[in-house]
Amino acid sequence: MLYFILGVLCAAGAVAAWVLLQTYRHVPRRELKRLARHDEVAGLLYRAVAYGASLKVLLGCTLVGFSVLALAAFSAAVDFWLAVATVAALLALGWMVFVPGGELTRSSLWLARKLAPGIAWLLERLTPVLDPGVRFVRGRHGVRTHTDVYEKSDLAELLERQKGQPDNRVPESEIELLQHALTFGDKLVSDTLVPMRTVKMVAADETIGPVLMDELNSSGHSRFPVYEGDAAHIVGILYLHDLVSARHGGRVADIMSRKLAYVHEDFRLYQALQAFLKTKQHLLLVVNGFEELVGILTIEDVMEQMAGKLAMDDFDKYDDLHAVAATTQTEPAAHEEPEVERPEEPLPELAEELNSTSDAEEMVE
Repeated sequence: MLYFILGVLCAAGAVAAWVLLQTYRHVPRRELKRLARHDEVAGLLYRAVAYGASLKVLLGCTLVGFSVLALAAFSAAVDFWLAVATVAALLALGWMVFVPGGELTRSSLWLARKLAPGIAWLLERLTPVLDPGVRFVRGRHGVRTHTDVYEKSDLAELLERQKGQPDNRVPESEIELLQHALTFGDKLVSDTLVPMRTVKMVAADETIGPVLMDELNSSGHSRFPVYEGDAAHIVGILYLHDLVSARHGGRVADIMSRKLAYVHEDFRLYQALQAFLKTKQHLLLVVNGFEELVGILTIEDVMEQMAGKLAMDDFDKYDDLHAVAATTQTEPAAHEEPEVERPEEPLPELAEELNSTSDAEEMVE
């Protein structure tokens, strides 16, 4: 009878080690670290999970050790094969009770929470002893570092799937910004330029006055190519703010900027962005292989392709110092975690949250 009781106790220890091993393995370490900032249960779990492979080695050794002891104890009381069947039945029963269907449950999290401080205490002192086992495990199974991303299309697909992830906390607008930035380098200047037939241009010898100012202002643009003789002969760029401050009666040629910069229509937008940065210009003239002017490209065109059409907010007084200074941040910054109110009984909610996160990670893999 004593051997039977001893066998049951050892089998219970093996079940506990097995349940803990699967529970800690099921918990996403990165998500658990985030939850630990504001959840006591997650904080206790992370104390053990933070040891990584050392935790797995310790629990694995504990599982094997208790299983062997349970088998030895039952073998002293009954036939060997009956002892094997008894240990297997007890392990299976414990698994079905604590981790049914391989999902985290209230009971498995409760057990992990209760034993986490003790496990962390053991790991803190046994890590040097466990290092050979850790090196063996890593050498045998390797360390998974591949992201399963081979091309930009894979990364774009990952971002698209992130939008529909149940526990996604990245704003959709920021995901779309990343998607635009990801495909930005594949776009050509020819796909974005404004064709010359639609470009508003100004003659170099045109007189500065109310008529010209009203005409250019109503176009909605702030920069205009200046031609001399015919439209194909561009000699400068007229900036609307220079026109406003100019004296009436003068000529456009007197106030225009004669500094011109060109890009090829087959350049990628990334090359065009480099041209904007190097030349300090806000408007580039686009030419083809025959040195023919085919259009213009503005810095706004490039930025729109890079970031997409951003949603406009209600604030539009960026030229008002007092209005800008009086504004306050209404949404948490991207690097800040929003405050989350946790229920008094966090175990079921935590289990559901971690289960959904783990499922999402499996989908990505």
